[in-house]
Amino acid sequence: MSLSDYQSFMTPLLQCLANGKTVKLKDIEASVYQNLGLSVEQLKLRIPNGKQTYAYHRLQWAKTYLVKAGLIEQPKRAFCTITSKGLSALATGEQINNQYLSQYPEFLDFKTRTKDTSDSLDENTTSLVNSNSHKTPEELIEAAVDTLNTNLSDEILQAVLSASPAFFENLVVDLMLAMGYGGSRKDAGQATQYTQDGGIDGVIKEDKLGLEMIYLQAKRYTNKTVGRADIQAFAGALDMHRAKKGVFITTSGFSKDALEYVGLIEKRIVLVDGKQLTELMLTHNLGVSTKQVFEVKALDSDYFLED
Repeated sequence: MSLSDYQSFMTPLLQCLANGKTVKLKDIEASVYQNLGLSVEQLKLRIPNGKQTYAYHRLQWAKTYLVKAGLIEQPKRAFCTITSKGLSALATGEQINNQYLSQYPEFLDFKTRTKDTSDSLDENTTSLVNSNSHKTPEELIEAAVDTLNTNLSDEILQAVLSASPAFFENLVVDLMLAMGYGGSRKDAGQATQYTQDGGIDGVIKEDKLGLEMIYLQAKRYTNKTVGRADIQAFAGALDMHRAKKGVFITTSGFSKDALEYVGLIEKRIVLVDGKQLTELMLTHNLGVSTKQVFEVKALDSDYFLED
């Protein structure tokens, strides 16, 4: 009574989106299951934690991989629509699976960022103990967590980009506090006035006594790369405050010239791009919460020692 893996959901999902409408995944899930010919018994099967059915769990991951490949877009949370690339894929008549998606650079990039282990997450659950696997169960669990965190990082970045510039400036201060700089927000960090920041978006104490201050700059860009001119302007703003240390955080990336420039100046300016930003937020539990905890137990050899 087991289900096929998540890849089998890809073609039916695209077929249910072929009319071009923007819909919630929940609104078309029944049509996808009907196209797959799933039985009532199969639709009742639930993943080990009992919170979700296997069918919807695999449908969600099919959607995720199609989004990564650019065959589906998500104009807003929980909604999806097919792209021209997705329509072209359907028109070929080929089975849409990971092998097919590998022709798209965006999908290969996602696979690379998850260390080519994303397949481990959504195979039948018996794959975790499959003796034919070239990875140990612990490695497969780690690979699954890595895939989940890679996808979560994308969601975090999208949420940051959807927020206001003022929210992003406060987020930057909150991140520094979460990393252990200064102590509490009340006496350690602040976001400056949005329209009168003079090139500085936040200030934080490097230590709890405030012996030295760290100045922050936050740029919420989507496609624009932060260049050398932006970093030079930030360095100039530090001069105005007689500051020697700064952190420049962006949701995009930095140009080669910008990266080289910080290595040439006396001031200590740390550059944090979008990828590093989401990694730091995950590491320090900012903007995320623990969904589920798994325990991996080992034998306690001392317990079995006999006198």
